[in-house]
Amino acid sequence: MNFSELKDNALATLQGWWGQAVVITLIYAIIAGGAASLVPILCLLVTLPLEYSFSVIFLEKVRGKEVKIGNLFDGFNDFGRIFLTLLLRNVYIFLWLLLLIIPGIIKSISYSQTTFILKDHPELSYNGAIDRSMEMMAGHKMDYFLLCLSFIGWILLAILTMGIGNLWLLPYFRTTLANFYEELKGSESAMV
Repeated sequence: MNFSELKDNALATLQGWWGQAVVITLIYAIIAGGAASLVPILCLLVTLPLEYSFSVIFLEKVRGKEVKIGNLFDGFNDFGRIFLTLLLRNVYIFLWLLLLIIPGIIKSISYSQTTFILKDHPELSYNGAIDRSMEMMAGHKMDYFLLCLSFIGWILLAILTMGIGNLWLLPYFRTTLANFYEELKGSESAMV
């Protein structure tokens, strides 16, 4: 996988759409940040469907579809399936992290495509989507890790701006991850 191409494609996708991407990210951050002050289960009830929608917005943009700010709440349309699958994924990651940090990180990477799979396969839920993510990531975990690591400079820059840089970093990062998923999907279908 060519990380430069994935990142260049992300920037090309965001061209002319940065303003809306920043507004969507700001709304996402405000709601997720506000939800963090709630009781943990209430926080999850809000943030998990929101996390799904936030990721899917950038996937849809990569696919050339029209997206609106209101799409940030699409995760609530299929609430039960999305919430329970992402909750299960997070519980698995937490349990692996209890074991040791490194296995937790590896499993987190294995489960990284779950939100996109939920979008593309509405028939899958719970372990089905998580298992599918693990299958997709087999042999690609290091690629994903290195791709995420390639954003370290941008992350440091966002920290230096007291977090304001995240308004531009998150759309760029999420769009790049959506490109990664599309690349994985394409290579997987070529093998079948």
